[in-house]
Amino acid sequence: MDNYQVGVEYLSAGANRHTAVADWGEEGIVAFGADSLVALWRPHNTTPKGVTSLLSGHKDVVKAVKFLPKIEGESTTHLLTGADDQCLKVWALSADSNDAGGASCIQTVQAHTAPVNCIAVPHGRISSCPTSKIFATGAADASIKVWILESNEVRLLQTIKTAPKFFPLSIALSTVSQDGEGLVLAVAGTRDIVQVFIASSSSNPEFQLQATLSGHEGWIRSLDFTWEGNSPESDLILASASQDKYVRLWRFHQGKELPAATANGADPSLGAYLPGRSPSNKAHRLKAAEKDYSITFEALLLGHDDWIYSAKWHSDPSTGKPRLLSTSADNTLAIWEADPSSGIWVTTVRLGEISREKGATTATGSTGGFWTGLWSPSGTSVVCLGRTGSWRVWDYSTPQDQWLPRIGISGHTRSVTGIAWSKNGDFLLSTSADQTTRLHASWSKGNGAGTWHEMARPQIHGYDLNCIDSLGNSRFVSGADEKLMRVFEEPKAVARLLGRLCDVVGSRDEDVEAMPDAANMPVLGLSNKAIEAVDDDIEVQASAVNMDRNAMDPGTTVRRSALDIDHPPLEDSLSRHTLWPEIEKLYGHGYEISCLAVSHDGTLVASACKASSVNHAVIRLFETEKWTEVKPPLTAHSLTTTRLRFSPDDRYLLSVGRDRQWAVFERESDNKLSYKLLQSNPKGHTRMILDAAWAPSQNSLVFATAGRDKQVKIWRQSPAESREFSITSITTIPETHPVTAIDFLHRDAESSSFLLAVGTESGKISIYSIDAISPNVSATLNLRPE
Repeated sequence: MDNYQVGVEYLSAGANRHTAVADWGEEGIVAFGADSLVALWRPHNTTPKGVTSLLSGHKDVVKAVKFLPKIEGESTTHLLTGADDQCLKVWALSADSNDAGGASCIQTVQAHTAPVNCIAVPHGRISSCPTSKIFATGAADASIKVWILESNEVRLLQTIKTAPKFFPLSIALSTVSQDGEGLVLAVAGTRDIVQVFIASSSSNPEFQLQATLSGHEGWIRSLDFTWEGNSPESDLILASASQDKYVRLWRFHQGKELPAATANGADPSLGAYLPGRSPSNKAHRLKAAEKDYSITFEALLLGHDDWIYSAKWHSDPSTGKPRLLSTSADNTLAIWEADPSSGIWVTTVRLGEISREKGATTATGSTGGFWTGLWSPSGTSVVCLGRTGSWRVWDYSTPQDQWLPRIGISGHTRSVTGIAWSKNGDFLLSTSADQTTRLHASWSKGNGAGTWHEMARPQIHGYDLNCIDSLGNSRFVSGADEKLMRVFEEPKAVARLLGRLCDVVGSRDEDVEAMPDAANMPVLGLSNKAIEAVDDDIEVQASAVNMDRNAMDPGTTVRRSALDIDHPPLEDSLSRHTLWPEIEKLYGHGYEISCLAVSHDGTLVASACKASSVNHAVIRLFETEKWTEVKPPLTAHSLTTTRLRFSPDDRYLLSVGRDRQWAVFERESDNKLSYKLLQSNPKGHTRMILDAAWAPSQNSLVFATAGRDKQVKIWRQSPAESREFSITSITTIPETHPVTAIDFLHRDAESSSFLLAVGTESGKISIYSIDAISPNVSATLNLRPE
């Protein structure tokens, strides 16, 4: 095993759907929560490698991620994460590391008694003062805790209980003045108010409630501070984004005098009609560090049609002029700037899915909108997180004076339930409980040579998907929480895209010509229908309601040029233009499909469903020529079958189940499509069996089973000399956790050893080298968790 080099080729994980789930650090790293992991991604890497590492440690969904500001000369970056497991973790990332090897958890604190929802770090000019290491966390126990990081250790400074009681969804922290004396903490959440706490001392803060800002009419999702300009006298501006579809700006002004515009009543929006309650111009007065301050309502930003999830400031380093990035459930993100002459805040850029057509809001659109938006440290890029767990990236192009989309990253948003390589190994298919099937392949050309990306999203479904297997090189069959399986065929647009970007030969040219152009999903259906692509010069008009059922729908048509691109498809194309048409449904089971397998020669599909009786725990076989069931079904199990596997020569079919038994079926010599029970072992493991795999053994029958009893067992048929045919356990490999997945490395030639990969419930993966003659473990390699 010493001569094997093991490295991570590709990491794919979708981000959690929370406003505070991500942050873009000064080093150019985006950190985001992906279930209970923290993913690190460099959007501006020269090669678009995607997620470079995953940090494991939390036990539940990560909801809040923030980088602590670095002090000049500091080499270590500190990352703060909070999760549903009520823990706050502090990670140290060394500056020269590109992988997880340089990231380590230096402290875990469990002080909150409920999930941690948000983290705030100080905004402002960072110097060597200790203020930069103060931060705050807000949790669903209706409290905010203020902390300080000193010599790599976190210390609790203060606990603030919200009164009137609400759960903080967003908090923001800043120095009150640019000289760093005095701190202000803004807190908002499941009420329509923003509470402002002031601490006079920055070194030993004691926060006290000094103002309550009212005006919003819904929960407040995001708060962020910025300075209005570079001068030491410039005011502090707070942005608050709410579910009432508006962003409000508040001005913190030093001195007893009110800011000029408010004092003169010169706000141009005051006389105009504004939705909701009329904006209050009440001045809230407060004291900090022996100085007087006032807070006044500055502006109401109108322009979004749905809840606003995040609002983030970025100030131009040279002029100090602030810009605000807002992301909303209406599928858009907007960049706001103050007009230089009038001071009115206007939208200068609007990005995202601005389509009002049907199709932008169906299963293939991004209904659910954008959950958070981030500025790059330089302010020349923005990223936003969509419903599908994928990140979209826009870069500002100075020559073209516009924002251009770039390749982002994507991944499943719920547990991955099945993976299958295409028969020639050109691409990988994955299914998930997030109701999608995704196709991953290596981009072999251009500047991303050798990087892996999601190249297509063949199936977007209405049920959680449970299992998948490929059928040849351009078809696959998948099973979901429904009683039938669906068979899909590759469309022409995707075949050409894979051939162009990934050198996937796949099929001959004449086969590609016979493929359907593309597919779409009817608005109220679950079956992807084959459609013809539309030429680019044809204008598709939205037909009048109920006039023509066959008229083309502008939202679901596919242009011929939609996938004529020289880079992996962006999220819009993935969800709308890369669906595969469904060609067949396979019926027969009485409950939800639990597992399926396709024979190596592609002539049979074996499947099983969830079951609690012998009648339903049968294995059904379907032939792939006419898609009919081969009767009778195979009987062996009494509970749900968890895994089906055909032997490398398709002579045997192995099944394992929750009833702790395994069964081997043998193909009948006179009928290639029918199998009969050869042997079963009702006590194969002491707990349920979760996976099984065939060893690539040419002259004898060898397979492995893995169970919840923390064991992997290897079974072999008795030697040919013995009179009685029997399959017995010859080796047991103990593990520390229940074993959930195993597989052998397939080899064409007979080898002296087998390689077996074993994955456990804890996420640990080990590779064992097993001697083929005396099946003992000869070497072990533990893969480093990323």
